[in-house]
Amino acid sequence: MLILPAIDIMGGKCVRLALGRFDDVTTYGDPTEQCAAFAAQGAEWIHVVDLDGAREGRPMQHNLLRQLTRCSKAKIQFGGGVRQFAHVQALFDAGVSRVVLGSVAVQRAQEVREWTASFGVERLCCALDVRLADGKYEVVVRGWTAGSGIDLTAALAAFPSGSLKHVLVTDISRDGVLAGPNVALMRSLATARPDLEVQASGGVSSIEDLRALRETGAAAAVVGRALYENCLALEEAFAL
Repeated sequence: MLILPAIDIMGGKCVRLALGRFDDVTTYGDPTEQCAAFAAQGAEWIHVVDLDGAREGRPMQHNLLRQLTRCSKAKIQFGGGVRQFAHVQALFDAGVSRVVLGSVAVQRAQEVREWTASFGVERLCCALDVRLADGKYEVVVRGWTAGSGIDLTAALAAFPSGSLKHVLVTDISRDGVLAGPNVALMRSLATARPDLEVQASGGVSSIEDLRALRETGAAAAVVGRALYENCLALEEAFAL
């Protein structure tokens, strides 16, 4: 299972949100220094989120992204505010290896399928951020500020086998609070859609959590606050 250390950027700083709330922010320092540190510890991929872009609806960190891609040999998976084909192309031009599509993948799935056909399924990842509502996992959009009215099953059904490879699923009720991952959800996804490489996100707090996720069949896990709060050593995670 691939481990992706996470860097969330807001106001030029490396931050973590609690439960996706923009009014509950912990600042950890310089993103470039953090990127270099993760790479020095052996990270092959780093997951970077432009929180400002997620709120504004357009990527806003192109200059910083170029610094991140130059500071290490790690590949960058980047998301936040990507809404247009031109946004995707500009991010690749900035050195990003894989672009994460959030709201647009839910609201304009047919268009996103055309993008995956153009760029290739390896270079794009759909991010589906979910919350439990009335017994179903509803996908939330616009930087977790609005419900979509679409449940996770329906959102994935819009991408039949072959049209998508990577999907990042975050249970926002667990994100940024070290509550443990939603193992049952990740297991059900791996079973229902074996054609997809599921990236699990939200709640990882320990090496035991990563072991549990690995057993679900998840292809990757995104780890954030646990690293910043020294609950988990990155080298230990890579050794799994």
